[in-house]
Amino acid sequence: MKFRVDRDVLADAVTWTARTLPTRPPAPVLAGVRIEADATGVISLSSFDYEVSARSEIPAEVSEPGTVLVSGRLLADIARALPHKPVDVSLEGTKVVVTCGASRFTLLTMPVEDYPTLPQMPELSGTVSGDALTLAVTQVSVAASRDETLPLLTGVRMEIEGERITLLSTDRYRLALRELTWTPATPGFSAVALVKAKTLIDVAKSLGAGGGLVNVGLSTGSGLDLIGFEAGGRHTTSQLVDGDYPAVRRLFPDATPIHAVVPTQALIDAARRVSLVAERNTPIRLAFTEGQVVLDAGQGDDAQASEALEAVLVGEDITVAFNPQFLLDGLTALGTDFVRLSFTHPNKPVEFTGQESLDGEDSSDYRYLLVPIRFAG
Repeated sequence: MKFRVDRDVLADAVTWTARTLPTRPPAPVLAGVRIEADATGVISLSSFDYEVSARSEIPAEVSEPGTVLVSGRLLADIARALPHKPVDVSLEGTKVVVTCGASRFTLLTMPVEDYPTLPQMPELSGTVSGDALTLAVTQVSVAASRDETLPLLTGVRMEIEGERITLLSTDRYRLALRELTWTPATPGFSAVALVKAKTLIDVAKSLGAGGGLVNVGLSTGSGLDLIGFEAGGRHTTSQLVDGDYPAVRRLFPDATPIHAVVPTQALIDAARRVSLVAERNTPIRLAFTEGQVVLDAGQGDDAQASEALEAVLVGEDITVAFNPQFLLDGLTALGTDFVRLSFTHPNKPVEFTGQESLDGEDSSDYRYLLVPIRFAG
């Protein structure tokens, strides 16, 4: 194997392909990146850990086709450190030699025949705007659980019905729902999948950030349930999370007799300031009365803080308390000038939605439901 490639192109591709490599691989070969040089002038770089696969294709001047397996993280570190000159890669015996300008590195190869076969990208199910996908995933993933002992809740439920995708996530303390449109490959396409939140986050950052279209492929009921994403010569697949996701949609209230509207950024800033005195696991309280909301934290002999903001209140006065970080997560994810908080009872979940003006209608595209913390007094 022998090829020449642009340094930046190589560094970018290797870094992207190696990003999902396991820290403690169950088999040594799974720490490797498989490099295949094709006579057509295309280099394929692949990684796989039996759950998530990644493949990147880049152009190169291929003198001798071939396939090798080398340490992915080491190759990524080397590629990023190389000078900005063309890179020559060649196989010499059992070693891969990387030369760039006056720099020369020698890497040991791993047995490529022991490397598992990557799963095929599922058949195209539809396409979605990269920007729309990135925003939706960012908004929903804040509510996904980080607790690996509850694998179901570390996933994002994806419900596809025709031209609409609904993403749902919960960690039992909050619930996020985001709806977006896409273009299905076949009209009336319908599917449900549970995708690892960290996989979606990675896809949004690495494939959706370019602003183009992202191809999505979904394969269910065939023994190996997979979801695949492709954009710009990069493909990634992930096994779906197995299990029945809880029926969380019913948690959204049918009616909310009380609601308040507050400028979003002002509430974020005030919550950050007031929460400075909130000890770990202690809440921040929001007291809504006509024309204002007062935020306060701390009590007794502890440090205390309070701040008042203008707010519009419809309905009775109400006071609720939240985990400060969960409150900030929801407010930050909204991305609108104003936030509407809809209440049924001080101890019942509060729904956060965004709206563009103080007296406008709220949008149901993104809904964030947060369970309040009970407090004395």
